[in-house]
Amino acid sequence: MESDLFDNDHELFRASVRGFVDKHVTPNLEKWDAQRLIDREIWLAAGRQGMLGLPVPEEFGGPAETDYRYRVVIQEEIARAGASALQSGFSTNDDIVLNYLLRHADEAQRRRWLPGFVTGETIGAIAMSEPGAGSDLRAITTTAVRDGDGDGDGDDWIINGAKTFITSGILADLVIVFAKTDPDAGSKGFSLLVVEDGTPGFSRGRKLDKVGLHAQDTAELFFDNVRVPANNLLGERGAGFAYLMQSLPLERLGIGIAAQVSAEAVFRWTMDYVRERSAFGKRIGEFQGMGFTLAELRSAIEVSRAYIDRCVRAHNAGTLTAVDAAKAKLWATELQGRVIDAGVQFHGGYGYMMEYPVARAYLDHRIQRIYGGTNEIMKEIIHRDLMKS
Repeated sequence: MESDLFDNDHELFRASVRGFVDKHVTPNLEKWDAQRLIDREIWLAAGRQGMLGLPVPEEFGGPAETDYRYRVVIQEEIARAGASALQSGFSTNDDIVLNYLLRHADEAQRRRWLPGFVTGETIGAIAMSEPGAGSDLRAITTTAVRDGDGDGDGDDWIINGAKTFITSGILADLVIVFAKTDPDAGSKGFSLLVVEDGTPGFSRGRKLDKVGLHAQDTAELFFDNVRVPANNLLGERGAGFAYLMQSLPLERLGIGIAAQVSAEAVFRWTMDYVRERSAFGKRIGEFQGMGFTLAELRSAIEVSRAYIDRCVRAHNAGTLTAVDAAKAKLWATELQGRVIDAGVQFHGGYGYMMEYPVARAYLDHRIQRIYGGTNEIMKEIIHRDLMKS
């Protein structure tokens, strides 16, 4: 049973995206892994192809396309190439950073920042996690205080602290920083501030050496008396935590989609291999033990896709809940792990060789169950919802 999520317009867009991937992505995967960085040119090329900043309004240079199915097409085609690192970077820009700007930026901020998200000239990052605070964001220690009496509209903000595990941290042109602005206000004591590249006191630490996603730049960020103007406050003071809660469903849906399309791609690669590879006089896919596993995985993939598709439709309709997004993230990433593990096993020794895309997928996928909120946190969200009644 194939997905019925897309119509003809999406398939026409797919042809354009696939051409982009074939020309700009597939030939560069090994180079990006070796240099531990994706060239900025790929962002500019994607912008020229009309793949970035889809929901940006026309007055800021975007196509104002709010149908999230086009983003799913991009995710699928990048997954076909096994380019998980690029997928992560694009998702951080469009599903996370841009989402915050579209939700909370004022008119002047939109004019300053949105056009670059369409052209690929602006790469964004969101700085939440800290060395001592991951999923428990209330435990962050990064602070932002007003330089003045705190009442004047012109008072600057002074940011101090450190962030880690920041996707696109090396290349980012602007960073949305989650900071404590009122230590006595509980969940209303956090705000979002935008720090732009080149701001004095803002520095990047080492490019973190990760297990997978080698081409995706992940960094430590440091803020040493970083002064940003009052108009770099994103949204309302004290609303930062609420803003995170509002935006997490899309972030988690994006992770769930990435997991789903990765599982589908790896399953296709595995089927191609077991149909061609022979052992003991027959194709290895014909052995019953392997065949039963493939049958189970194919069934799980299709059932999972039905739920993911429904979540995409719910997001388009504005009805996707945090709980349903948590379910999508939890289920799809767990399934992705099962499919990839089987894919490596069924490739035999070749599954452990980096020249095969299944090996790269094996390294890249593990973070999926950790970032965006660990899967244990997803279970807690679902569990709390169950106990409401």
